[in-house]
Amino acid sequence: MRVGIAFLFKNIAGVRNMKLARRMSRLGTETAFEVLAKARVLEAEGMHVIHLEIGEPDFETPSNVIDAGSAALNNGFTHYNPSPGFNDLRDGIAEEISSTRGISVTGDQVVVTPGGKPIMFFTI
Repeated sequence: MRVGIAFLFKNIAGVRNMKLARRMSRLGTETAFEVLAKARVLEAEGMHVIHLEIGEPDFETPSNVIDAGSAALNNGFTHYNPSPGFNDLRDGIAEEISSTRGISVTGDQVVVTPGGKPIMFFTI
């Protein structure tokens, strides 16, 4: 990590002498991928493994999802979406939660994330 960051900034004026905090050296790799590698070894040895490590689905992408993705790309949805998610999606999630959980939720109280890890990070 330290080498990559130093390389990234080495030619930017004013940051030649930039020093990273010592705690940066403690950053490691994503351990879920290490678990996945071990799980695949066990599978190759004949053990039945239920994968819970990286969120990789054990099925092919459904055709309706592929079609929706293709349509979105063909209709110009090729840029970042708003950070908390599209308003209509957030409103729909809020309506679902309100009707199924018996609590009042509005779209501005909903944040859509690409998986569980970002929202866990945001909460701490």
